[in-house]
Amino acid sequence: HGTQSHIQSLPHRDLQIFNEFLELRVACKALLDRDTLNKSDPCVILMVQAQGQWTEFDRTEVIKSNLHPVFAKVFTLDYYFEEVQKLRFEVYDIHGTHSIGTRDDDFLGGVECTLGQVHAEEISGNNGYVELFFCAKKLDDKDLFSKSDPFLEIYRINDDGTEQLVHRTEVIKNNLNPVWEPFKVSLISLCSCDEDRKLKCLVWDYDSRGKHDFIGEFYATFREMQKIGSGSKVTWDCMNPKYKLRKKNYKNSGVVILSELKLHRVYSFLDYIMGGCQIHFTVAIDFTASNGDPRNSCSLHYINPYQPNEYLKALIAVGEICQDYDSDKRFSALGFGARIPPNYEVKIQGVVEAYQNCLPKIQLYGPTNVSPIISRIAKLSAGEATVKEASRYHILLILTDGVVTDMADTREAIVRASYQPLSIIIVGVGNADFTDMQILDGDDGVLRSPKGEPVLRDIVQFVPFRDFKTASPAALAKCVLAEVPKQVVEYYSHKAICPMPPLPSCDFPASLANTPTE
Repeated sequence: HGTQSHIQSLPHRDLQIFNEFLELRVACKALLDRDTLNKSDPCVILMVQAQGQWTEFDRTEVIKSNLHPVFAKVFTLDYYFEEVQKLRFEVYDIHGTHSIGTRDDDFLGGVECTLGQVHAEEISGNNGYVELFFCAKKLDDKDLFSKSDPFLEIYRINDDGTEQLVHRTEVIKNNLNPVWEPFKVSLISLCSCDEDRKLKCLVWDYDSRGKHDFIGEFYATFREMQKIGSGSKVTWDCMNPKYKLRKKNYKNSGVVILSELKLHRVYSFLDYIMGGCQIHFTVAIDFTASNGDPRNSCSLHYINPYQPNEYLKALIAVGEICQDYDSDKRFSALGFGARIPPNYEVKIQGVVEAYQNCLPKIQLYGPTNVSPIISRIAKLSAGEATVKEASRYHILLILTDGVVTDMADTREAIVRASYQPLSIIIVGVGNADFTDMQILDGDDGVLRSPKGEPVLRDIVQFVPFRDFKTASPAALAKCVLAEVPKQVVEYYSHKAICPMPPLPSCDFPASLANTPTE
């Protein structure tokens, strides 16, 4: 009942912390021909604008000698409803194998638009993916002095009758019985999660000049593909319609075989939450002397009767979000860097009250050692890891006014903690130089222990509070919690732990149950 209550009471505004994703696919028509003997070899570079600067996001494959290319590459973008996301597509005619966009390549043109102007396709958080293993036998030989060089294309037929390229295999040289490399594709890309949607599959004999010879085609559905069983395969006749009309005894131009199919379910953050996973929140507050005497109005710990200090603002902003994911609403509050009177213990309801009440009773001291806090919570969360079910995940919020003094031990503790169901949020309070703290975040590179061991997962998010002084509490919470849903999914996916089934008594609001969460 506690789980049901905390899911149903989840405020809709809090769902803004979850990202939505879009898939973008590109094709070109009537490109400029810059080559003398052949046609252009186009590639598209996707640029995104951030803070007024264009930066490369990703690029397609190069398609040889083609002025009307349909690219197999899929661009996957974060989508933010509240932002105008500007995009630029640049098309180059590629020469050689060097970096695209160099002086050796010809710029064919570009176009700018906003994401809102693009026909885009939303990827649901419930989306899974399938791994397909295709081969063929006895394909028609289209070459005179050698055998065909076959490749396979799969197109999804949309509701309006248009065709969308889903996947293009590699080319198998000089082989009428090709075995293509297995490939993975999301179900929404393959068939829009409609098992009966038609898929048009084409087999070609590759030509380096872009004039590929058509071998044959067949139609399939994902439902048909799933008929594959242990030891059995699914086959289709590869048909050339022209040969079928002209040749009286024509049977096929070969057979295409689906030899194996692996269906993978991709779980989302809300799948785990709806299955009863609790998010246990722990706050650790810096009580070192560098914060200043709490009785002095210049202190970062000064309790102003008219407005909360930065510690309280950060605590409330993050804690108000996290409390909706923990049914018992009981948080752990820890302090570091203080001298505690011997044998002094107190139990106070509410982390804020505990913080305010303890300040007059402790002496701010030092040093700023964070590793014992991380190790303690990691040890606690390790107990959850032995349960083998997605029942509890931990978030540790560390509020500190300066750079940690035990950086080496802290890096070691984070590497160890990355194997546990734990995320760490560090908020820098005050105006100290937090440059070294960015190392712990791992956004600029993989965090490693002093011995060089990398983290299993990126579990740390560092934010200076001063960047949000004039922003709303929701903006701070959104920033520091943005990576938590992904980190939760990454941990349970790595451990191959599925969400527990939702409680039968839970009547989830439609706005929550259908919200994209990845």
